[in-house]
Amino acid sequence: MKRILFVCHGNICRSPMAEFVFRKMVKDCGREDDFYIESAAVSDEEYGNPIYPPARRCMSQHGIPFDSSKTARTMTRRDYEAFDLIIIMDGSNRRWLRYIIGEDTQDKVRMMMSFAAKHSLPSVRQPVHCGPNAQFSTRSPSFGSASGAFSGRWTRGPLPPFVVR
Repeated sequence: MKRILFVCHGNICRSPMAEFVFRKMVKDCGREDDFYIESAAVSDEEYGNPIYPPARRCMSQHGIPFDSSKTARTMTRRDYEAFDLIIIMDGSNRRWLRYIIGEDTQDKVRMMMSFAAKHSLPSVRQPVHCGPNAQFSTRSPSFGSASGAFSGRWTRGPLPPFVVR
């Protein structure tokens, strides 16, 4: 079983959205028993808080099932040992992650946008800090481009190479 952890700053927007989008993807491929998927934060400032309401609405609007009881949790060193792949949303996550795990000696940490075929944005933007006009959409420039790395041909066919290597 491949164990994947999606990580963002607070675990209330980007990483839970990625977690539940990817869960749906592997389920739609009939591969849900092949994966264990979770999400976490590099910060404890949102610890215990639910998924941000606009992110919940976005997932609902796009037919992405999610656990409404999910609350934010902080990544630990134990998570680094337990997961095969840790997908972060931006460079700030990488810097914070170093305080938690030290160096990525097992080469497990990857930027989400590195999986997009054509990624003009280096990271998935933090929508909570984008003000009232924040885009929570699979078609938004940031999350939309990133989720494109997990959609299209992979939802109907084989999963992307990074999850099966």
